[in-house]
Amino acid sequence: MNRKKLVISLLVLAATMLVSAVAFAADASPDVAAQAAADVKKWAALGAGIAIGIAALGGGIGQGRAAAAALDGIARNPSAADKLFTPMILGLAFVESLVIFALLIAFTLATK
Repeated sequence: MNRKKLVISLLVLAATMLVSAVAFAADASPDVAAQAAADVKKWAALGAGIAIGIAALGGGIGQGRAAAAALDGIARNPSAADKLFTPMILGLAFVESLVIFALLIAFTLATK
């Protein structure tokens, strides 16, 4: 009985795939194609805006935490300020570079 259900399920799946292929094979009018291209651009612009917003939020939080940790370390041991300053600046630059990469990707998405 189980085998019979499996065969019927596979036949229904195959029939569904064949019917949907015929339905999607129809040519679209130029107006529909232009509308679809405009929709893609709208969603790409929205995605780019959301992506850069999230990247800026994450970068800001990361830089804030890095600076707070460095200042906390300097406050606990003032003589370590010289040793903490350079790695902190490097870390902040790396975090900022990730945000700039997100900005470049957002511009690439928005201009397509």
